[in-house]
Amino acid sequence: MTKRIWPAIIQGGMGVAVSNWSLARAVSLVGQLGVVSGTSIDTVLMRRLQDGDPTGQMRRALAACPWPTLAEQVLKRFYLPHGRQPSQSYARLPLWTLDPNRWRTTLAVLGGFAEVWLAKAGHAGVVGINLLSKVALPNLAVIYGAMQAGVDVVLMGAGIPRDIPEALDRLSRHEPAMIRSEVVGMPAGEAPWIRFNPQEYDTGSTVALKRPAFFPIIAANSLATLMAKKSKGSIEGFVVEGPTAGGHNAPPRGIKQYDELGQPVYTARDMVDLDALARMGYPFWLAGGYGSASGLESAWAKGATGIQVGSLFAYCRESGLDSGLKRQVMQSLREGPVFVRTDPLASPTGFPFKVVEVEHTLSEPETYRQRQRICDLGYLREGFLDDRGRVRFRCAAEPIRDYVRKGGQLADTYGRKCLCNGLLSAAGLAQLQASGTEPAIVTSGDSLQEVRALIPADGTDYSARDVVEYLLRSAVAPQSGPVDPMPESSRRCEA
Repeated sequence: MTKRIWPAIIQGGMGVAVSNWSLARAVSLVGQLGVVSGTSIDTVLMRRLQDGDPTGQMRRALAACPWPTLAEQVLKRFYLPHGRQPSQSYARLPLWTLDPNRWRTTLAVLGGFAEVWLAKAGHAGVVGINLLSKVALPNLAVIYGAMQAGVDVVLMGAGIPRDIPEALDRLSRHEPAMIRSEVVGMPAGEAPWIRFNPQEYDTGSTVALKRPAFFPIIAANSLATLMAKKSKGSIEGFVVEGPTAGGHNAPPRGIKQYDELGQPVYTARDMVDLDALARMGYPFWLAGGYGSASGLESAWAKGATGIQVGSLFAYCRESGLDSGLKRQVMQSLREGPVFVRTDPLASPTGFPFKVVEVEHTLSEPETYRQRQRICDLGYLREGFLDDRGRVRFRCAAEPIRDYVRKGGQLADTYGRKCLCNGLLSAAGLAQLQASGTEPAIVTSGDSLQEVRALIPADGTDYSARDVVEYLLRSAVAPQSGPVDPMPESSRRCEA
């Protein structure tokens, strides 16, 4: 069997709607793996429609979906032709549960379809979707929608996605699929299942869907071994994410230590043994601190197929990061260093989370203190058993009284930030609460300073193509192994 040649560059699946369809399409058009973020995609679709879908792309994608009746129902309920009024909040839906609201599931399926369909429209490049194990409840619905649009790769981190390979097999055959939920205090093998039945979204077709490749995002050799040996379906590669990567980082192993700024300290124990990983025979990409031509060469020298890059793409013109935040960060970068802090408390998941110190965002202490706690999205809630043995949900960033009433520890609420609302705000989809507009939170990897090399002298923006050319310009591919960094046909493509 011919060994598949994968792209050298994976564009990271960033935040909520930062890695949008426009960015993924632009990266795919130049021969690399463009990736859309599937996190909160149900809310993203709904809010874009409520903002009037000014470019018409959401309606274009929904018109192409295999569920015209559902698309029509969604448009009738959520589409506002002239957009919301300045004083109007976005609609709110019941939070995800093990028995989810029908609208939520439908929006997740259609959101996954629309984002991938738009990213793949008009070209033959590869497109992936990135999801978080910690945001488990919507994942099967989102994946099924993405598979209907022909997604090529599913990437998943922030947990142990052991059940996903088998779920991909089953979803490709339109069969019911399930993954284990996580419930505090319950052994993993006893936790209840999250179930999704594609037959409820029957298109009338009996033709199997393309089964996408699966790339778990790992931070330890033990997880790679577990996924390779214990998963019931196939795995096609790994993304190795180090502690300098943006977003969620794996917690340090062993005794927790912190530096003078309160950041977790990582040691040699937290590094993946790349030689051992290479011996497993899977292609792998290195993420976190490799966003340069020298970083790509270093990855190749270590046996990697290539690199995953986030921060450089986050600030290009095609990304979904709010344009005002892009300008603010790039202006700060022109004037000097911009601090990226590994906050051990920010995320309700308990995982360290990278935050960019930007004025008037949730990473600023005063803005954080002034924000009224509310949990109206709930993607990062944890499951727990109440006193009647029922699975309920709580979030360390919700109102403190509510969290403690549900059995949570008061200490776990300190410093926790509402990433759900903060990341949607960073993508220009901020909710209007009774207390005001939700502030943004911006995440980037430690290599954010590398963005300076791409900012034009006149202070304008740069493109996803510029990022790819910057990474490949002086990188010398290894002499062994099937690497084709940028096919000639892709060099001639125009995004």
